[in-house]
Amino acid sequence: MTKFIVILLSAVFVNNYVLSRFLGICPFLGVSKKLDSATGMSLAVIFVMMMATAATWPIQTFLLDPNGLGYLQTIVFILVIAALVQLVEIVLKRYIPALHQSLGVYLPLITTNCAVLGVTILNVTDYPDDFLSAMVNSFGSGLGFFLAMVMFSGVRSKIESADIPESFKGLPVTLIAASITSLSFLGFGGVVENMFPA
Repeated sequence: MTKFIVILLSAVFVNNYVLSRFLGICPFLGVSKKLDSATGMSLAVIFVMMMATAATWPIQTFLLDPNGLGYLQTIVFILVIAALVQLVEIVLKRYIPALHQSLGVYLPLITTNCAVLGVTILNVTDYPDDFLSAMVNSFGSGLGFFLAMVMFSGVRSKIESADIPESFKGLPVTLIAASITSLSFLGFGGVVENMFPA
């Protein structure tokens, strides 16, 4: 059980895919203006990450690797992720049209979201013999994405009401705020591993 807690906390705080590994920056910068959009996008990404890991890990382990087809990994994983995103889009369009409208073009972009693809590939690499650890890491990575999106949504709402020099308005101040937000996660570096001494 301790192993799973360490994997989960590490994925959320230490190895945060957005703020530490800088994957998934497109939706991080594009959808984080409003809290409800950031939350909806994050929940969709968590779902897609979990389902993608649940589908791609067995495909890699039981189909691609035994048959010497490991070189097809990226193509197969992107196709699986694209199918899952299509499913999420259909469900949102049917049952939560307001959220579907607010996410706009960023929802189909989950298909090419490098955070989702990165999680699936690294799960296969880091946990080749442990499906449960891969799923825990996938869930933790999704929670880390959620935390980054919600945190940065709050930061951006403060930026909008701040008096910023004209030359820094828009993207420059957003990138500066993103870099400062990512620095806040550096402090978790050795904390998680030392919480549970061996």
